[in-house]
Amino acid sequence: MNAPALHALQALQVSASLGGVEVLHDVSLSLPQARWTCIVGPNGAGKSTLLKVLAGLLPHRGAVQLMGRPLPSLPARQRARQLAWLGQNEGAAPDLCAWDVVMLGRLPHQAWLAAPGAADRAAVEQALRATQAWEWRDRPLGQLSGGERQRVLLARALAVQAKVLLMDEPLANLDPPHQADWLRLVRQQVAAGVTVVSVLHEISLALMADELVLLDQGRIAWQGNCADPATHRALERVFQQRIAVRALDGQWVAVLR
Repeated sequence: MNAPALHALQALQVSASLGGVEVLHDVSLSLPQARWTCIVGPNGAGKSTLLKVLAGLLPHRGAVQLMGRPLPSLPARQRARQLAWLGQNEGAAPDLCAWDVVMLGRLPHQAWLAAPGAADRAAVEQALRATQAWEWRDRPLGQLSGGERQRVLLARALAVQAKVLLMDEPLANLDPPHQADWLRLVRQQVAAGVTVVSVLHEISLALMADELVLLDQGRIAWQGNCADPATHRALERVFQQRIAVRALDGQWVAVLR
């Protein structure tokens, strides 16, 4: 038997361009399984580009591996079952009801043109309840607020029941209580063995992750444990000493200087 992969995702000397301009420069990193890794950095650092490369959504040079296998070698359906994606500013047809939007996350598990089965319906209900979106399951997406839509789209990603969950700015349009709900969901996913990778602008929330990847000008500036003082110093350095990491009520937070 093959030994299990130690890392959920790996990037090996990855470079990527947008509009003819190179955004990522020979990026190499390994993301551990069943951990929450947060990618942070200044505006324009290449965070979303890196996440899209890891998801197999952008052309790039170099290699990306998922569970120890080259990402392009995986059949599309298998990849879609193993890796779930929640992108920035994503949407869906406004006339689709929330239930149908979340059911889209089950497509990788269904045969071609097959009707959803009991397992699909159970996964959708579980995801909608987990994101507190069950009450408006029959409402069209176009009738929901921005925060409500975001919770439905999060439910769609959860319904995949993938072992790797990638999320780009998942807290958009969420108020503080629902941000706290999102944090609890992430911890539940990790406890269940899911690898979570997120891009966040909220530095104090990012410091609640297990691992922090600091990206600056398309290069990895640091990767380390969120509780490590060296990570805090690197974070302050990447943001040009405009923030400081401090302890508050047993939690690390970023404050403006």
